[in-house]
Amino acid sequence: MAEEPTVITVCRLAIEVISTLLRVILELARGIYLSFVPKSPKDVSGEIVLITGAGHGMGREVAIRFAKLGATVVCVDINKEGNQETVDLIKAAKGTAHRFEADVTDRDAVFKLAQRVTIEVGDVTILVNNAGIMPCKPLLRWSEKEVRSTMDINVNGNIWMIQAFLPTMLERNYGHIVAMSSMAGMMPVPNLVPYCGSKFAVRAIMDTLALELQSQPRDASGLKFTTICPFVVNTGLCHRPKSRFPALIKTVETADAADKIVDAVRREIREISIPGDLHYLVRYFMWLVPFPVVKIINSFIDAGVNPHD
Repeated sequence: MAEEPTVITVCRLAIEVISTLLRVILELARGIYLSFVPKSPKDVSGEIVLITGAGHGMGREVAIRFAKLGATVVCVDINKEGNQETVDLIKAAKGTAHRFEADVTDRDAVFKLAQRVTIEVGDVTILVNNAGIMPCKPLLRWSEKEVRSTMDINVNGNIWMIQAFLPTMLERNYGHIVAMSSMAGMMPVPNLVPYCGSKFAVRAIMDTLALELQSQPRDASGLKFTTICPFVVNTGLCHRPKSRFPALIKTVETADAADKIVDAVRREIREISIPGDLHYLVRYFMWLVPFPVVKIINSFIDAGVNPHD
C-alpha cells in the first residue's frame, strides 16, 4: 500500500513548484528584454566556422562574412567549382578559408570529413548546417527521388553533421550549432509539402537537441544553438514567390539575409525569421489559433510559392 505523502514531501513539492514558476517568469522577462535589447555581438575572430552548401547562395555569403570577421572558414559543398569560387573570394579579401567536398547525405563521408577537418584545420567551433534543396510543386507531382533527396539533404544531413562534430564541442563544452530551417518550417506552405516537413523537422531537431543536452549529466552550458527561418530569399531556390501584399512580404536579397544570420549567431539568438517580424506573427499568434483560422489567414494573404520545376 502506497504511503501517504508526508508534510515534508508536500512542502518540498510546493517549494519546487514556486521555484519553477519564478524561473519561468524570469526567463519570460529575459526573453522580452532581449527582444528589445539584444546581446552585444561576440567576437568570432579565431573561431573555426564550418559551413555546408558554401559554394553558392546564402552559404557563400555567410562564409564571406565570417571570414571578414577574422574566423577561419571551412567551406563544404558537393560542388567543387562553386566551393572553390567561395574560397577564392575569401582569400582575395585576405581571409582564411579551406575547401572540402562532401555529400552530407552520406554518413560515412561526413565522419571522414570531420576527421580530415580536425587534422588539417582544427576543431570546428561553429557549425552552420546550410545545405538544402527545395523542389516546389503539388505533392502528387513530387517524384520518389525528389522526396528522398529532400529528406536526406535537409534532415539527415543535419543529423550526420551534428553527430560528427558535436562530440568535440561537448568535450570542450564550447561550440555553436546553426541550422537553416525556413518559415516553411513554422507555417504550412502549399506546393512545399515534403519541404515543409523537412524544415519543421530541422526546428524539432534543434529544440530537442538543446533539451537533451540540458538533461544529461555532462555540462553543456557552453554550447549555443541558432535556428534560422527565412521566408523568401533570392538564392535561386524559389523561382516563383507570390503574395497578395508584396510590399509587406518582400523577397530578401542574399547579402541582407547573410548579414542577419551572422548577426544572430554573434548575438547567440536562439531563433530568428527573415524578415524578423514574421517570427512573432507565426510563432506567437498562428500557433495559438485553430487551424481553420490559419487557413483563412493564408487565403487572405495568399503568400507562398507557385509550382515550378
